[in-house]
Amino acid sequence: MQSLSRRQLALLVALTLAWGLNWPVMKLGVSAYPPLAFRAISVWLGLPLLALGLRMLGVPFHLPRRYWPALLVLAFFNMFVWHACMITGLTHLSSGRAAILGYTMPVFSALLGAAFYGAIMSGRNWLGVVAATTGVVLLLWHELHRMAGAPVGVVLLLVSALSWALGTQMMRHTRIEAHTLTLSFWMTALTAVFLSAMSLAFEADRWQAPSATAWGAIVFNAVVVFGFAQPAWLTLARSLPPAASSLSVSLIPVLGVFSGAYVLGEVLHWQDWASVALMVTAIASVLWPSRSARGT
Repeated sequence: MQSLSRRQLALLVALTLAWGLNWPVMKLGVSAYPPLAFRAISVWLGLPLLALGLRMLGVPFHLPRRYWPALLVLAFFNMFVWHACMITGLTHLSSGRAAILGYTMPVFSALLGAAFYGAIMSGRNWLGVVAATTGVVLLLWHELHRMAGAPVGVVLLLVSALSWALGTQMMRHTRIEAHTLTLSFWMTALTAVFLSAMSLAFEADRWQAPSATAWGAIVFNAVVVFGFAQPAWLTLARSLPPAASSLSVSLIPVLGVFSGAYVLGEVLHWQDWASVALMVTAIASVLWPSRSARGT
């Protein structure tokens, strides 16, 4: 098992905070504005920030024409399906429970990696999958009856998680010879167009000027999520082993649950607390250095 460098660990901590805290922010946003339009505006505003980052780091924008079909496939599974289904499903569920369903992704990703990509799952990796799965089940305990009345939201979140898991594996194994930030920029640009078209098709009758609450959520998503978190995740997904890059974000739904409770007043139960220990176990199973790594 590969141990994390200080840079990777710093990215992971910042990513966990950004995405975990964003769930109640998104819930506020979609409560005040059409969800696809909310996400589309956030992506469009985040795109110049991402471009500025590439310019400052000296990362090229050019992507050879032969790679565009593969890039479109990566964008479809990593971003198109994830963003459209996740943000729409969020309108039907509490922010904490939507976060939990969305972050079943690590479990899907680990299993897809083992089944189709030849990833070798150690005993610790399987322990992480079991712990993360148990934590998800516990966190959903008190929401099952509510979700039974909102099957659309549940299905959309699970579809988004499965698509993101497959996209993560594809990103890890891509043969596109380009900088990760270059891929991130163009996938983000394609996603902005896709979400705008989806919003035009399904939400045009609800378009209006965003309220102050909606603008606050939009700006947070533009700067924190699309300007930083999305490219940071793609960097981790491409540089770490699949199990590590996937299960390492298992703490995000826990943070989403507790931040939702604090910001939105969503009720916590003992299962929420127990899941914290299980998610920490899942993270430790893939990030704790092996004996050989500690001995070097």
